Amino acid sequence: MTAQKQLWEIAMDQHGYVTTSDARSLGVTPAALKLLAHRGVLRNEGYGVYRFSLFPASAADDYQHAVLRTGKPGAALSHETALDVLDLCDVNPDRIHVTVPRAARVRRQGGEQLSLHQQDLGTDEVGWWEGVRCVTEATAIMQVIDARSTPMHLIRQAIDTARSHGRISPSAAEHFSKKLERDIGT
Repeated sequence: MTAQKQLWEIAMDQHGYVTTSDARSLGVTPAALKLLAHRGVLRNEGYGVYRFSLFPASAADDYQHAVLRTGKPGAALSHETALDVLDLCDVNPDRIHVTVPRAARVRRQGGEQLSLHQQDLGTDEVGWWEGVRCVTEATAIMQVIDARSTPMHLIRQAIDTARSHGRISPSAAEHFSKKLERDIGT
């Protein structure tokens, strides 16, 4: 199987994106990626991130790119971005929030469009949204309460929505409501 076909297989699960790390895991050199980009097969989307030119666009593309751009396998959509994509409240984040492990050193920040957070996430705190790693509803709610940067009415809306759709338990909803009142107040 050619390098291009191997990379395409990975790209199918990543909204058309491949990274230099993906390529290395297949024994494909970064020089081969550059050659595919030169031929127009791939587009260089940023340091270490490429996208197949013919891959169809989707609403999740920017989110997948943000997660891959960190270069960290444990990266996941988080905070207000997770609340938004999981349809928990009417938040409209001005950046894509991504959480990476605490020990991660991220050189490529992503400019004004990416807000990086560091937190060690357990396997029970991470799920998937449209094929992109994303924190769970409960984790996203806890993150925005702890960050104290999201308006209180939006956090309440997220708690109510998650509870009414069975995404968090009644006891979790009560815990989050009490923490919200205690930490942020009215």
